[in-house]
Amino acid sequence: MRILIADDSIVSRHLLDATLRKWGYEVVAACDGVEAWNILQAPDAPSLAILDWVMPGMTGPEVCRKVREHAKDSKEQECYTYILLLTSKSLKEDLIEGMESGADDYVTKPFDQHELKVRLRAGTRIIDLQRQLREQATKDFLLHIWNRSSILDILQRELIRGGRENRGIGVVLADLDHFKSINDTYGHFAGDEVLREFARRMQNSIRPYDAIGRYGGEEFLIVLPGSDESGTAHQAERMRKALDAEPILINDTRRAVTCSFGATSWRPGTPADSEMLIRVADDALYAAKHQGRNRVVYYPESVGNVVTK
Repeated sequence: MRILIADDSIVSRHLLDATLRKWGYEVVAACDGVEAWNILQAPDAPSLAILDWVMPGMTGPEVCRKVREHAKDSKEQECYTYILLLTSKSLKEDLIEGMESGADDYVTKPFDQHELKVRLRAGTRIIDLQRQLREQATKDFLLHIWNRSSILDILQRELIRGGRENRGIGVVLADLDHFKSINDTYGHFAGDEVLREFARRMQNSIRPYDAIGRYGGEEFLIVLPGSDESGTAHQAERMRKALDAEPILINDTRRAVTCSFGATSWRPGTPADSEMLIRVADDALYAAKHQGRNRVVYYPESVGNVVTK
């Protein structure tokens, strides 16, 4: 687990660094409060932090306060940051001030290694529990991909980001063909295995920054940041081929399973309406089913000309 240590004393930093690395932590170091704050507001910020109380630029409690305010205001907060204050202060009023700033715990200087190890262990347990709870709240229990509410949130965030960065967004709805017959023929447990295999193949065929979520039943929503019309249609076709290329093993029987895809894309400068984009993709998906299934139909955002792959 990554941990930030922030202390303006080079001796104290080196001592903490050596101790924490010995315990198996990956250490990120900062020499003042401003540098610590910059690290903690980054997307890949460490989940644990040890902040010296008195530092140039920003004190430890000031950094704590900013971290908590940032987490409160941000809708993209991935993980809770567990913060320990390192302090030589011992007055109760000072310690109360530190805890009220948002710190989770404190250790007095010079620190006792055993005490620090125990307090960090408690922090690690809290972070692990928070991650488990977040996983349960945002992921589909069966498939371990985003659930409906999470993928809709991701689409909305990407539309906001796309407007800010002037880049398009691809939106794809996918629906497994004749899925009911799989359940009826092989049973619901076999159907679950087909859904898992579908999700696995889709995840392997999308880019690391794309997102896929279960929209409902055997229907899936895929969000493709930075994709224009041709890029979205191409990516949807790539996903279709990933499923169609090889039969799925169902109860010791190999069966061809296919999927229909409805796609559209959003262009910067046009209204960023997630409901409208999903509606257009759903209309394209309906057309793909009507045209014989196992195909991609792309509808422009304006629902003008239709491009079929």
